[in-house]
Amino acid sequence: MSASSHLTLFVNGERKRIRAKQNETLSQILRERLRLTGTKVSCDEGTCGSCTVVMDGEPVYSCLLLAASCEGKSITTIEGLQQGEKLHPLQQAFLDTESSQCGFCTPGFIMSAKALLDRVPNPTVEEIRKSLSGNICRCTNYTRYVESVALASRKMRGEV
Repeated sequence: MSASSHLTLFVNGERKRIRAKQNETLSQILRERLRLTGTKVSCDEGTCGSCTVVMDGEPVYSCLLLAASCEGKSITTIEGLQQGEKLHPLQQAFLDTESSQCGFCTPGFIMSAKALLDRVPNPTVEEIRKSLSGNICRCTNYTRYVESVALASRKMRGEV
């Protein structure tokens, strides 16, 4: 059995004190311990982006990060975007444009887009494409995902 230690993480605005094994990843902690199953794990190798969360303002692959390396970090998952019954503009834009087909990759795309829009409120199409480039969609809805992020950007700026 691996050694373990206590960690303090700030997940979706809440302080979480967790005992984690040395070899546990952030995605395992989020999904198995905190039951935040919106963070998907597909490849478990950091190549698909389905496990993307925002940590201290940056999109990260949670399947690659050892939980111990996240001590004291602020982590936002897809569940942390919605405020009560009100969806985040990104979530609503993905629904409005009917972007998702199977939906498995959608949380990772939304979290990558969230990190972008927090830094660049009015991104160009090229900036959106670049921010989403670390995410893979087997249904190949890339054009609609770009449209969704652009729509969310306009909504967040009050233009729509």
